Amino acid sequence: MTVLLFGVTRDIVGSGSLEIPASEAKGLKTVEDLKTHLKKGYPGLKDLSSLAIAVNQSYASEGDPIQDTDEIALIPPVSGG
Repeated sequence: MTVLLFGVTRDIVGSGSLEIPASEAKGLKTVEDLKTHLKKGYPGLKDLSSLAIAVNQSYASEGDPIQDTDEIALIPPVSGG
């Protein structure tokens, strides 16, 4: 499973993308499972006020299913005017 990182999520992880090995991805069934997994590995993600996730280039909600072949994007909170 490929996880693309943008903005502050990139800074927290230290890379623009992250590969979750198939052995780990197998246990991740929903977007919520993935968020929990990533926050354990990268505790700085817990400090974000919000964290949107896109699955295969479409915004996803907590209960949406994921597969180990999906492309995931972490979309941090943004500000602007």
